Amino acid sequence: MKLIELAMSGERRLVAPLLGYPGAKLTGSSLKQNEFNPALHAKTMDRIAARFAPDAVFFMMDLSLEAGALGLPVRYPLYESPSVEEHPIREVSDLDALRVLDPLDDARLAGYIKTMELMKRSISVPCAAYVAGPFTLAGLLMGASDIAMATITDPELVHEIVRFAQDICIRYSRALTEAGADMIVVLEPTATFLSPRSFATFCGTYVREVFEAPGMADMMVLHICGDTTHILREMCATGAHGLSLDAPVNMRAAAGVVDPDVVLIGNVDPVGVMLYRDAAGVAQAVRELLDTMSGVENFILSTGCDLPYETPHENIDAFMSEGRR
Repeated sequence: MKLIELAMSGERRLVAPLLGYPGAKLTGSSLKQNEFNPALHAKTMDRIAARFAPDAVFFMMDLSLEAGALGLPVRYPLYESPSVEEHPIREVSDLDALRVLDPLDDARLAGYIKTMELMKRSISVPCAAYVAGPFTLAGLLMGASDIAMATITDPELVHEIVRFAQDICIRYSRALTEAGADMIVVLEPTATFLSPRSFATFCGTYVREVFEAPGMADMMVLHICGDTTHILREMCATGAHGLSLDAPVNMRAAAGVVDPDVVLIGNVDPVGVMLYRDAAGVAQAVRELLDTMSGVENFILSTGCDLPYETPHENIDAFMSEGRR
């Protein structure tokens, strides 16, 4: 099923917040335990589906996964997302040490593929997976500030590293699709600060080739954190079936920019609203967003990003209840 068909398939608005991190509390587990244990990760997703009944279930967001599979050192806090600790790539020849590795052989990356297989056995709604986008993975290899500067000082170096990262993105996305993923969400947070022209040159072109590669899921989504208002047209030009937008973006204005067959997903503030407000405040924020998006059919109610682990479950209940009124 195409994403636009899913968005318009029911009698009510679809509601699919990104619940991976706070969902870990349903199994009494830490984020780190889920990141290393596919059976537990899948159990957490199953509990999310049963407890909150979202219209799609997204497994846990982990931007360190592919970089870690290439041997980069990663820090794994118990209750926060992992982070890549070193960014060793300075020139094209530095990639040689990484080319000897097949990231799909990495135990933790293989564990996420297994998680998707297990999710599909028990969850009836669409199951979604995340992958690090080519530019963002390249940024993890080089360092975000360094790759941003290199787009100006050494663009060919950037292209070489992004092409290397793109191949990993395609192969991992294909493996997740083969495992049953209905939706692949390509994460490109490092692209937030690119100009429209630089985005198209160093990110958008490569993301489009990922989306067009054989063996991809029926629903391909692009997610970029922060305010992406300035690159919305370029994001659409990637051929994404959906754009997952963060809280700073004016969703009604975005609806006037994107094509009507591109689904907008978002964008209640995951921290300012979902974490720090009470249930009544969450319900109010959901009502305001739904009022803003009234009449926009290519829209799925969600959060701007994955919710913090500490997000109160009563706030998620309020989100789901108000979203389905």
